[in-house]
Formats: sequence, structure tokens, C-alpha cells
Amino acid sequence: MSQKDTSDRFNQDQTVIRVVNLVKSFGGRRVLDGVNLEVRRGETMVIMGGSGCGKSTLLRHMIGSLFPDEGYVELFGQNLNELDDKSLDSLRLRFGILFQSGALYNSMTVGENVALPLREHTNLDEDTIQIMVKIKLEQVGLRYAENLMPSEISGGMKKRAGLARAIALDPEILFYDEPSAGLDPVTSAEIDQLIMDLSRKLGVTSVVVTHEMDSAFRIADRMAMLDAGKMLKIGPRSEFEALRDGPETGDEQLDLIRQFIRGDSDGPITRRRSSAGFMEDVLGVAED
Repeated sequence: MSQKDTSDRFNQDQTVIRVVNLVKSFGGRRVLDGVNLEVRRGETMVIMGGSGCGKSTLLRHMIGSLFPDEGYVELFGQNLNELDDKSLDSLRLRFGILFQSGALYNSMTVGENVALPLREHTNLDEDTIQIMVKIKLEQVGLRYAENLMPSEISGGMKKRAGLARAIALDPEILFYDEPSAGLDPVTSAEIDQLIMDLSRKLGVTSVVVTHEMDSAFRIADRMAMLDAGKMLKIGPRSEFEALRDGPETGDEQLDLIRQFIRGDSDGPITRRRSSAGFMEDVLGVAED
């Protein structure tokens, strides 16, 4: 499917997530610095950047586990800053999250982990819940592991189990925090294929935070690049592919993005690191 065909699947008027002028600081350090982003219904948006760039902090604002110092996040048209706890909890039932580790409860079987949100947030009888658990595990290719404990399955299987739990309530949005982290290349590719299959079959909007470029270019419809808390570029995957495959532009910001997505050892990122003072580079504070 071409990039044009891909983008045509989305109603660009249906923005389900809107991040506006988001600012967040910790201990005097500005982690997010005026970030703006819109995510359209049905697309897969990949948010990428190096360690410490602010991408996980941005994700936590999107799900309402952090609140900004300035700016706001809208989810389904609702400003998260303005919601009380009850309204926020209700809104959270409309999205699912795959955490980096899978975040399974070790005292529960795989099936019990998937059943948990159904038991907590629905009035379904137990027989129906058991059927739903089997359906969700089948969707991630893990029905055979229903009665296994988390300690008995691999890292990739834990990610799949976590994803089955994330889709248990048929969410409209799925958030993924480093879904390929710690996985071998084959398992990572399988997880990527699963993300694409679920997006296509379930029609969900996907927001994926990652620094794994092979994964990013496999799954993205659009991409967003963060650096030092600032949003450098948002665009369709094709624009980032052209930047990756083309020559240096002479524009430091674009060349920084190019270096990151290519994994080059020389470029604006490494020059910035080498020019920084030792204390600033190591501790994030300027030398006297």
C-alpha cells in the first residue's frame, strides 16, 4: 500500500489526540518544551527520539498519568486538565496500554491477567469473560498459553499477553511504550506485524513510542521526532524515508533527524555531545 493510500484511510478531521504547547519540567530541567502534536483516528503515529528526549514523558501526559506545567492534552475532545478523577477513569476505558515490560501480574496466569479488566470494568458473567479471554489471546497468537504463569513464558510472549490485556475492553486507542525493547529481531518483527494487524482489523488508533528505527519504519503511517524536549518534525513516513535515504541537507535540524534515523556515528548529535562541557554532558548542568 502506498503512502498516499495509507493516508487516505484516515479522516483528517477526526483528531482523537491533540497536544497543545505542552511544557513539563522536573527539578528545574525542562523535559517537554512547547510540544504540539495531533493524532488522527485510525492511524499509527510513531513518536521517536533518543533516550531522555521526552517521548515517554509525552506518552504519560497523553494517558493522564502526568499533567503539564503549561499547555494541555485533549483526548476525544476532552481536556485532561479539566477532568475530575471519575471522568478521567471513564475516559481511560477507551484506550489500552502496552507497557515496555508487559507489566503482567506474576501471581496470575496469562488468562487471569487478560480477564482482569473485564472483571473490574464490566458486568459480564464469568462464562462470557472466559470466552472473551480466549478470543483476545487468539488475536495475539497466544491462546495456548492461557494457563501458564508469566514466569513460564518468554519476553516476546509477555508482550503479546500484555497486548491481549490491553485490547480486552476493545479500546479505540492503543498506546505502546517501546514495544520492541529487549526483543530479538525476529520477535520484534512479529510484534510489529501484530501491531499492524490489530490496527487494520480492529480499526484502532495506535501511538507507538520507540527508538527502534527498523520497527518505526515498518509500522508508521506518520512519524514525530523529539529532541531535547522539542518537536523537530511531524510528517508521513515517506518524508522520513526520503530524509533517511538522501544526502545531508545542510540544515542542522534535518541533519540531526537524518543522523538519528540512520544511526550514523557522525553528525549534529555527536558534535553536540563532544562540544558540551564535561559537567553538562554527564550531569546536565553547566560548568562554572
